[in-house]
Amino acid sequence: MLPRKKPRESNSLRPEANGPDAAEAERWTVGRLLSWTTEYLGKHGSESARLDAELLLAHALDWERVRLYTKYEEEVPPASRERFRALVKRRAGGAPVAYLLGRKEFYSLMLSVTPDVLIPRPDSEHVVVEFLAATKGWDAPRCVDVGTGSGCLALAGLKHHPSARFTAIDASAAAVAVARANAEALNLASRVEFRVGDKLAPVANEGPFDAIVSNPPYIATDEIETLDATVRLHEPSAALDGGVDGLRVIEPLIGQAAALLRPGGVFLVEIGAGQEAAVRGLFDAEPRFDLAATIRDHAGKPRVLRATRRSEG
Repeated sequence: MLPRKKPRESNSLRPEANGPDAAEAERWTVGRLLSWTTEYLGKHGSESARLDAELLLAHALDWERVRLYTKYEEEVPPASRERFRALVKRRAGGAPVAYLLGRKEFYSLMLSVTPDVLIPRPDSEHVVVEFLAATKGWDAPRCVDVGTGSGCLALAGLKHHPSARFTAIDASAAAVAVARANAEALNLASRVEFRVGDKLAPVANEGPFDAIVSNPPYIATDEIETLDATVRLHEPSAALDGGVDGLRVIEPLIGQAAALLRPGGVFLVEIGAGQEAAVRGLFDAEPRFDLAATIRDHAGKPRVLRATRRSEG
């Protein structure tokens, strides 16, 4: 689920201008930096100011975040303070924490992320859960991830299904490079191939497949402006914009998936909270699919649709 716009207070706070006086500034301890930065980021619109401060300070110090809790009275070295100050300034300007850190956890995996890929979100973990349930007991299923981005869906599927194999596709060569690097870092590269291309076109002649998963762009174009600035101004628009009705990618993908799945194969697709009726209608119009009940996220909103390829005849 992508955050929508929220009002942001105008504030010109800067550590060097509004922190403690010069004498006290010589004792910028972990605890004081966290307290000051939490307030500062909160005034600049962060809804998770304390967490942001902790993540950025741990990154600047090259520490595990838990170490901060036992080092509150330790003074932060000047070089680390300068790195931290630069990160805080960018965060106050709206840069997502995941991009500042260069990583994001997803389904127990730590993934590298850059502005070339959408930041993985907990909502998308429901796709992984359903994939693992659908393919449980299948031996070496051949799978495809459409719009792979950071590779989060494919790599989480591979990590938890030891015999699965994936082909991961994205229209962005830069995104594919990020996903490939993540696969190598997680020692999963031997079971995944990467392709650059539009939807399922790169594997059009390589079916049948056992499973296809996708988190496609599904935000309607005129709704992009309602997204929070951290998303709207920093994450790749191609991974967000689903066209006039949000269905520009999903609609053709349904027919392509039906043509490439074996009978009994499954197609799992993430949808926007307000798209359930429209996307279910598209599936209902595809006679090769049987559609299951909608999977809802932890907030009770429609999140994933699961369709099974019918047997021929």
